[in-house]
Amino acid sequence: MSSPKGDPTGNLRQAQRDNAPAAPPGGAGTPPETNGALAVSAEAAGLLPAEFVKRHRILPLGVAQGRLRVATAEPASERLIDDIRLLSGLEVEEVRAADPEIGEKIAESYQVTVEQMIENLHPDRGGGVETRNLHDIEVMANEPTVINLVNLILAEALRERASDIHLVPFEDSIQLRYRIDGLLQQRPPPPKQLHAALVSRVKIMADMNIAERFMPQDGHIQIHHRGARVDIRVGTMPTIYGESMVLRLLEKNGKLLTAVELGLDPQRATLLTRLVGKPHGLFLATGPTGSGKTTTLYSILSGIYTPEKKILTIEDPVEYELAGVAQIPVRPNRDFTFATGLRSILRQDPDVVMVGEIRDSETAEIAIRAALTGHQVFSTLHTNDSVGAVTRLLDMGVEAFLISSSLEGVLAQRLVRRICTDCKQAAPVPAALRARLSEFTTDALAGPFYAGAGCEACRGTGYRGRIGIFELLALNSELRELILHKRSSAELKTVAQRGMVTMQQDALGKAADGTTTLDEVVRVVSGELTE
Repeated sequence: MSSPKGDPTGNLRQAQRDNAPAAPPGGAGTPPETNGALAVSAEAAGLLPAEFVKRHRILPLGVAQGRLRVATAEPASERLIDDIRLLSGLEVEEVRAADPEIGEKIAESYQVTVEQMIENLHPDRGGGVETRNLHDIEVMANEPTVINLVNLILAEALRERASDIHLVPFEDSIQLRYRIDGLLQQRPPPPKQLHAALVSRVKIMADMNIAERFMPQDGHIQIHHRGARVDIRVGTMPTIYGESMVLRLLEKNGKLLTAVELGLDPQRATLLTRLVGKPHGLFLATGPTGSGKTTTLYSILSGIYTPEKKILTIEDPVEYELAGVAQIPVRPNRDFTFATGLRSILRQDPDVVMVGEIRDSETAEIAIRAALTGHQVFSTLHTNDSVGAVTRLLDMGVEAFLISSSLEGVLAQRLVRRICTDCKQAAPVPAALRARLSEFTTDALAGPFYAGAGCEACRGTGYRGRIGIFELLALNSELRELILHKRSSAELKTVAQRGMVTMQQDALGKAADGTTTLDEVVRVVSGELTE
């Protein structure tokens, strides 16, 4: 870097060097290694220009006692140290860190956010009315501004661990939201006149038809983000103000969790292992959309896989790739449905079969007959609790004797948000809520309870990440007899809950041990707790 303006001879730099304090013990060439993750203070980041930091791969960490602490992967030259000193006005202390970690922290600390980019877009640029000409839209979709904005939206969503991106048009505005830990969070919206160009840009990336704006479309994008492969499922839907778009983000390199890591206690995890270890029979995961059923089944399949077992799945879509498992996507547009695919799978001599979802009586009957003929079958159903799976199968027209003979277990589940560990603190329970909850249990309400105060790590929400709450039903002879005689759901539930930890009890237990909050318990299982 050249000398600063007004000091062409570099005398200022030499004077600062002459007056600099002595280097810390160990010599300038042997700076200490950093301990733990790199943390960048806002004060330090503001002292050096982003372009300078990125070009030289140096990371300002913090300021203390008149010294700027910077992390480098290799020893910095004397010239570079001088430049840092001149730009910051401070003496420089070097520490060592791994180059990939420095690069990642630079990207995070000096990034242009979606909000900043949107603020820089002049609201009247390009006209106040959204263009309707297809050629103009295609040209705009390939402009650097639109490309960069789409890339920033994707990068920000992945950085914040979002599972979905929602872009919805209205008369005078666009709504941009990310689904994080199961709840939608609003973000500053792009200008309305960019809506068609943004949708078209995503369609180009997903190999979709940009000329078709009046029919729903589905597409697929594959990208790499921080070393992980990410699959993005794109769906569009025409509305009266343009196309609404949802992007579902799936990280393919994600680690599969064990039953205990998913949220089951060791005792029920042992029971689950026994149920899924049987050589044949039907095992179901139940719950609403987005409750983690498929993730649970993937975890089970990964746990039971051995080279001696042939495992086949049929899914819509294939969400994660499992080592050693042949996974088949359904293709309804070619009449390859769950039912037709399941028939073909059974001719492939599998030991274990996973059906992504039982949606109709035909699929249900084929799956159950497969379980009765020596196959281990796993699938999902949309029911509110474990006993509801029996009622749902009966409603589909499956014979009671087939259910009684084939069903081995049902795992009903929901997801609750975890309290952020960085801002977790004790929280009082309102008397009205405590009285209401005491109608269902007293043991779990002794307290204390906890909540997140809100911090930078959780973006002020008080929550970070999610964990499952479960209800595990193991079929016994008494329950099989009741199913065979088509007894009522209430009677089945009464018998099933003897000795079983219900979903509500599990949720209250996780609130009592500080994993989640009572507000989350009420939100997720309110059907039982607030009637």
